[in-house]
Amino acid sequence: MPDHPHIDQAEINRLVWRACDTFRGSIESSEYKDYILIFLFLKYLSDVHADRVAELKLKYKGDSERINRQLARERFVVPPGCDFAALYALRNDTNIGGEIDMALAAIENANKQKLDGVFRNISFNSDKLGETRERNALLKHLLEDFNSTLLDLRPSRIGGQDVIGNCYEYLIANFAAGAGKKGGEFYTPREVASLLARLVGAKSGDRICDPTCGSGSLLLRAAAEVPDGNCALYGQEKNGATWALCKMNMFLHGQDGARIERGDTLRNPKLLENDGLMRFDVVVANPPFSLDKWGAEEAAADRHQRFHRGVPPKSKGDWAFISHMVETAHANGGRVGVVIPHGVLFRGGAEGRIRRALIEENVLDAVIGLPENLFFGTGIPAALLIFKRGRKDTDVLFIDASREFESETKSNRLRPADIDRIVSTYEKRKCVAKYSARVTPEQLADHDHNLNIPRYVDTFEPEPEIDVGAVQAEIDDLEHQLANVRKRMSGYLKELGL
Repeated sequence: MPDHPHIDQAEINRLVWRACDTFRGSIESSEYKDYILIFLFLKYLSDVHADRVAELKLKYKGDSERINRQLARERFVVPPGCDFAALYALRNDTNIGGEIDMALAAIENANKQKLDGVFRNISFNSDKLGETRERNALLKHLLEDFNSTLLDLRPSRIGGQDVIGNCYEYLIANFAAGAGKKGGEFYTPREVASLLARLVGAKSGDRICDPTCGSGSLLLRAAAEVPDGNCALYGQEKNGATWALCKMNMFLHGQDGARIERGDTLRNPKLLENDGLMRFDVVVANPPFSLDKWGAEEAAADRHQRFHRGVPPKSKGDWAFISHMVETAHANGGRVGVVIPHGVLFRGGAEGRIRRALIEENVLDAVIGLPENLFFGTGIPAALLIFKRGRKDTDVLFIDASREFESETKSNRLRPADIDRIVSTYEKRKCVAKYSARVTPEQLADHDHNLNIPRYVDTFEPEPEIDVGAVQAEIDDLEHQLANVRKRMSGYLKELGL
């Protein structure tokens, strides 16, 4: 491709989003998002590979043996005939869907350690895309969309892999917004992810885990808080398509070493070490709210004994995820941050007993109320629970941040100033009138370990005093005006003979 001036993030986002028009009206966005994201991934790999081949041809003066030897040692391998340009040349082929599938399978096989299984959940030769003729036409359009000279994803043009990684995040966020309730299953809004990442404060050398990692946005935000980037990322995701998105998202953000397992975290945790649960410095998650049928019937016999404080109700898995997270945090200094629905704070029964046990173990550090309508697919307000194992403080910090946000057309959003205030209040453990309070274990016990935020943070605003005399004077004036209007109306009616 000829050289072009650099294009910015917004332009790449716009060009790729426009490619989505090829699918709109044919299949739902919850279906076509996987095709678009995989194609973006393929285009990026192909363009980076082409850029590298051009460099090596100059360096080794066309010596194909030396070029191929060097390519085999690169970060990833693109087998001959499997790159985007080769597929574009086949755009009129009657089996173009099958050709794309074979190319993706070859790329996966050539990069097993990093991409094993990533493309197996989707087929470009599927009937989902219509009958053969319709499917071929759709895929031809898609290849032409991504062949635009404006969508040149070589590092020399886009300024590095973060740009393409950010584009990936942009697409995932937009697909989540359009997917309603299901969107929240694979994406945590950027502002919430940023807030949670800052609250748990990952440090150099930390192991960071998200046991319900979705597409990996929260995990990446937590890693971004490490100044020197020296951290190890771990995650587990049950949904196969979402797991694949996470694997690609990690790769595009340069997190090649991230270990992302596929499976049900509660029934079958796969992040194991020495035949036991791995331990992490930081554990963050936005698990599905009040998950039904999460595996309560198997929990009592859990070989990792994650539910020794009690087994949560079978219809609400919130405390099951929290129990797992606390158990996988290092006993001395491990930090846990989790997004929860408010019912977790005050529901009784088994949930109340688990809550009490964690409070009495002195691992609960903070309870933070968030504004309503922040999350895709639900307008209900959520809260954050922060746990610290081995902490020295005994009180719990409560923050009511539910009233500070920017209202947008379809949702609310935390502003940078809102996030900064929450983080500052948390770090300094400040008591601020009508915003935050430090609560002792005795006070919590007096309230039966109920964590409902209004019990501890008084946000009541008294009604302004009413000037009765002024109100009466206003009423008298209105009655006088009304009498005059009635008098004039009566005169008009007489003139009309009515």
